[in-house]
Order: sequence, then structure tokens, then C-alpha cells
Amino acid sequence: MEVSIRRNSLGRYFIVKEYEAAVFFRDGKAYDVFRSGRHVLTTMNLPLLTRILSRIAGFDKVPFRATIIFVSLKQFMSKFEGQGQTTELAPLKFFGSFWFRIEDPNLFVNEVVGGKNTYTTDSLQEFLRGYFNERLIDTLSQYSLAQVYGKLDETSFLAKNALYDSFKRLGIELIDIKFEGLDITPEWRDRLFYIRQGAAATEVLRMETVKKVAESLGQSQGAGVGAGLLLPAMIQQPVQQV
Repeated sequence: MEVSIRRNSLGRYFIVKEYEAAVFFRDGKAYDVFRSGRHVLTTMNLPLLTRILSRIAGFDKVPFRATIIFVSLKQFMSKFEGQGQTTELAPLKFFGSFWFRIEDPNLFVNEVVGGKNTYTTDSLQEFLRGYFNERLIDTLSQYSLAQVYGKLDETSFLAKNALYDSFKRLGIELIDIKFEGLDITPEWRDRLFYIRQGAAATEVLRMETVKKVAESLGQSQGAGVGAGLLLPAMIQQPVQQV
């Protein structure tokens, strides 16, 4: 995304283009936002900052150095990828794209630029990707494998609804999310068949354990006796004492 910083002196003019906003920034805080047009920095068009600095002697006579942060209001696209897990602790790899734009320049500069000391385009992109992935992983961990795997459109919709407010708190509108791929390990692909039939993940894992034990016993000496004695004990449910 495009963010540029220029320093100006009180009384000099600057021009804001149609697709951007200019945020007056001083001492780690954003004060006023200027929209498209030609602006001259004076105490008249900076009422909030003027009230704060009015106690400084000679403030209205001596120019001071100020930071003007130009924030693009265009729509941006960014890529995401990572690995999370579902409610069954199934590893879930994902990748895709998301689209966003700066909705509140003042809030964005305060929360991201000033709050994170992030001033370059590359560092902002890196921060937003990390912010997105962290909340996406948390969101996916609240859904089962059957709810999200193989359902790109539905998962995209769920993720957008879950992450929308988080981005809004940064002054950003999350326009859309598009998953381009969701993948799991071969073991969990096999387990998914039984899970979709209504079996609980814990039951599927127990069945696999029994199967592996049976295969192991079948390859050892005395398999006919060992398997017959051990398998019924593993499969049957515990007997409750009366």
C-alpha cells in the first residue's frame, strides 16, 4: 500500500490528490485529516492542534516542523498463506488473497503508523499480512474440518465476517477475502470420510489405533493367539461397576 511522509513548515501549502488523504502528525499523534485539494497549514485550519499548543509562547509567530502523512485511499490487494488447525487439531494449510482500503486515515495513522512505528510501504504490508494471518488462524481454530475443508466460498465468507471488525479497529475496511486453496495431510483426508459420516474425531483416532495394533500383532510370532486376546479388550467399552 502507498504511504508517504513529508515534512512541512506552518504556513506552507501542500496538495492532496483525489485518491489520498493527508494526516497532520506531530509528536506521535495524528490530529487533523485533509482531503483532496490545495491546503495551507495555518493555525486557522488546525484548530485541535492549535488549542493544544496555544500555551507555547510565540506559537502563532514561529513556524514549526510538522509531519504530513499521505495515505492512499485506493483499494489494495494482498496475499496470505499459512497453517492453522481445526477444532480436531487437524493441520490446515491455506493461501489466498484479501482486498482492503483505508477507511479512517486518522485512526489508521494513530493505530498502525504511530502505534507500531511503521512508516514504509513494505513494513506496512508485512504488518497487515501478519495481522491478517494471526486472526485468520484463530478463526479457523473455531471450526471443524468438515465445516471448512473443500468449501472455499463458504470459508471465505466466514473469514470475512470474523475479521471485518478487527480491521475496522485499525481504520481499515476489509472488502473481501478469497481462499484459493485449503489442504490437509493425507492421514486427515482419510479420516475426513468417517468424520463426514458422523463419527467423532476421537472415535476415528481410536479406530486407527486398533487397526495399527492389529497390523503390528499380525506381523509378530503368535499373532493368532495375541490378536484374539488383545483386540476384544481394546474395542469393548469399559464396564461400569454397580
